[in-house]
Amino acid sequence: MNSRTTTASESALSGIEFEGLVLGRHLTPLGQGEGGLRLDRSAYTLLTRLVIAGPMTIGQLSDAFGLDASTLNRQTARLVKDGLARRIADPEGGMARKFEVTEQGHAHLDGDRQLKLAGLAEVLSDWSSADVELLAEMLHRFNAAIERRDGRPWPRGARSTPIT
Repeated sequence: MNSRTTTASESALSGIEFEGLVLGRHLTPLGQGEGGLRLDRSAYTLLTRLVIAGPMTIGQLSDAFGLDASTLNRQTARLVKDGLARRIADPEGGMARKFEVTEQGHAHLDGDRQLKLAGLAEVLSDWSSADVELLAEMLHRFNAAIERRDGRPWPRGARSTPIT
């Protein structure tokens, strides 16, 4: 660890790394399907980005996520096959086709988001409002720092505004 680049202790960084691992495990859907989440993590993430940013090409998605085109081709092909997104001509006249979210995609995304929000509300039900707000602010700050480092900011509107 280089003490010139951070004032955080090795112990604190190890704790953040471990808790991030555990958090990722908790936020990953275990059971999908009937009564549960309908979208896997990549579909949820891609659809969310398309809702926030509007239609995007494979190249734009590649730049946004830092993923190779072949990975995104597989993921978007699955979205199209499942009726969650469709290919459209570029509204700005570009040659590449763009992907946009279908009504079914919006419905699945909104349904999954509501389930996730209900789960978070249940887990945080005994936290004070101030603690919940602090957690939201710290997560935002953490994500923003990663985005600045990587040069790939995630577009954000008002946090309290639903994305769909």
